[in-house]
Amino acid sequence: MKRLFYVLCCCICYAAHGQTAKTDIAIIPEPVAIARMPGEFVLPKNISFGTNAAAEAAPVIAYFNQHISKATGASVSAAKSSASTISLTLNAVNESAIGNEGYRLTVTPKEVSIHANKPAGLFYGIQTLLQLLPKEIESATYVPNRRWTIPCVNVTDYPRFQWRGLMFDVSRHFFTKAEVKKYIDNMVRYKFNLLHMHLTDNEGWRIEIKSLPKLTEVGAWAVKKVGYYGTFDPPKPEEPRNYGGFYTQEDIKEIIKYAQDRYVNILPEIDVPGHSLAAIAAYPELSCTPEASTYHVRSGERIMQWNGPKYSAIIDNNLCPANENVYAFLDKVITEVAALFPFEYIHMGGDEAAKNFWEKSDAIKDLMKRENLKDLNEVQSYFEKRVEKIVESKGKKFMGWDEILEGGLAPNAMVMSWRGMQGGIKAAQMKHDVVMSPTTFAYIDYMQGDVAIEPRVYATLRLNKAYQFEPLPDSVDAKYIKGGQANLWTENVYNMRHAEYMTWPRGFAISESLWSPRVKKNWPDFFGRVEKHFQRFDVADVKYAPSVYDPIFNITTTNDLSVKLELNTEIPGLDIYYTFDNSFPDKFYPKYTAPLIVPKEATQLRLITYRGDKPIGRMITVLVEDLNKRATPKK
Repeated sequence: MKRLFYVLCCCICYAAHGQTAKTDIAIIPEPVAIARMPGEFVLPKNISFGTNAAAEAAPVIAYFNQHISKATGASVSAAKSSASTISLTLNAVNESAIGNEGYRLTVTPKEVSIHANKPAGLFYGIQTLLQLLPKEIESATYVPNRRWTIPCVNVTDYPRFQWRGLMFDVSRHFFTKAEVKKYIDNMVRYKFNLLHMHLTDNEGWRIEIKSLPKLTEVGAWAVKKVGYYGTFDPPKPEEPRNYGGFYTQEDIKEIIKYAQDRYVNILPEIDVPGHSLAAIAAYPELSCTPEASTYHVRSGERIMQWNGPKYSAIIDNNLCPANENVYAFLDKVITEVAALFPFEYIHMGGDEAAKNFWEKSDAIKDLMKRENLKDLNEVQSYFEKRVEKIVESKGKKFMGWDEILEGGLAPNAMVMSWRGMQGGIKAAQMKHDVVMSPTTFAYIDYMQGDVAIEPRVYATLRLNKAYQFEPLPDSVDAKYIKGGQANLWTENVYNMRHAEYMTWPRGFAISESLWSPRVKKNWPDFFGRVEKHFQRFDVADVKYAPSVYDPIFNITTTNDLSVKLELNTEIPGLDIYYTFDNSFPDKFYPKYTAPLIVPKEATQLRLITYRGDKPIGRMITVLVEDLNKRATPKK
């Protein structure tokens, strides 16, 4: 109640200063309270830091120096007297209102000061300070003749949730150590504090396990194919398996240290019993299925049937719960993973374990009889409970995707809810800790706009929908909802630029949902700030998706079977211009004002959005043949 009262007071204080008082400020995620004050601070060429905690503040100062030195040419040093440009202060008496990651930032014409209880709070104060500087601060080269000013403000800020994560799938496509570091650099700008690394799957085993060398000798390599994942022909025996890679244990240590210096924890995921084809290709005896000795690491060919209410596997990509060697294998893996990663949890997957091969296994039937397991969900539950004991024996905590609820939840398991919110609600009601990452709001591998221009995936998640993410359902005790995260699966993400495109700007929306007070979320205000951060990313050469500017299609058929096209936009104030005559529309072409009937002889539709006199959306071309296929019959 005290914190709620404090937030309300801050919001009232913020409102008293007026929304218009901060029109030159665009901070993501929105702080708890920010007040624009008269004046500005001018960043000098020689910046001195004063601090009462030199050792604890050193990574923060180093980060700030690294971030600003190239663009400004400024030098950063420790203050030689009581006077300093920027002061970083750890509170002598803990201020309960701001917690371990909160801060108070004050900018006056003479000084910048940040107060926090812990070094993480100082770091997040620096992130806000950097966002207050002009967008050119993001430049990788010197910006001449630039006056570096910071508006005078008072900011009080702290996160709503302690778990603020992004999941980066480095298994489907391998991303280098340098690329993972870059992903961390981008996420900390927006106060994410957890990187979930999906390290193993059917397409690759990405972490060195010294006691099991074939996991990377065999399991880290596949045949390279490019196109839409899941549609490829199976690789031929003569095709080289040289696409992939893995992190050595020294690489992992380096990434962890890099993250720790930026106050990011890394959650490792070893996805079992399903999604284990890379492990089975290396060690076929881990499968219940004899023909596993012929299996290879997946290159994108179809290996699952997703039709109907019960999906099934075409080849057996599950570890065998009835095989004692599987638990010995996992003990070796978890021993080495636990020794590498300091974070308290290890994620052990548990999702999408197709059970049709288990149905045919005599070993599974014997296990069910011996352990009195009534169905295959209970077989998986038996497996998960044994894996939990292995994880806990290494001094770690066990977590998995919400499928681990089926057949009975392991006693101390933490649940990551991805199939909507219901799994998380159920787990919280059972008094288990929960992280919310539902497909409905947080799956950033989904398309961001229309399939006519986006790389085709089976679902769409627009920016405004991601911004509606509310991790805390009304029906559960808040103490069990630790936070949330967005998940970037990379089946169709082949390179780092596209990983950036898929993450931003939806990562902004998830960041604000996890950090900012619920009462302060406001879509029009948020998108105004997003556009400012687009400009910053342009300077920083970070790729982002402009999909929010593209039209939204609603395609139906009329009574006479004509195709009717209704268009709207995700943000207001945009005009849509179109043509069916194969030419390229601009503002001199017809403007969309009412539903269109597609001419029967037309072959393609082209359209583009404008804001005033300026094009802002992408030129989109849609074949009329595709419009016909997408049309839903009139009801």
